[in-house]
Amino acid sequence: MTATLAPVFAALGDETRWSILTELGREELSASALAGRLPVSRQAIAKHLGALVEVGLVEPVRAGREVRYRALGARMSELARQLERIGSEWDRRLSAIKRIAETR
Repeated sequence: MTATLAPVFAALGDETRWSILTELGREELSASALAGRLPVSRQAIAKHLGALVEVGLVEPVRAGREVRYRALGARMSELARQLERIGSEWDRRLSAIKRIAETR
């Protein structure tokens, strides 16, 4: 499971990609529209969008001649569930360590 999460978190570790994802969470936007909202060139935006598409966080949507991008809420929800499972496992492990430490 963590092997599949690593590329996603690597993509999200970039502040510009996080900003792009935040904007796309509000509405579908083209690379040009994103470049108008963020202090990044359109070419850089396109590169970042490619990384987000590759890990399944956004998808391109054709609107006439324009390509807009949308955030995939279902994928974000799945990531949240996976993180919750990981957190629960760590809580379980830490509780076991605490029990061992307290009994010695």
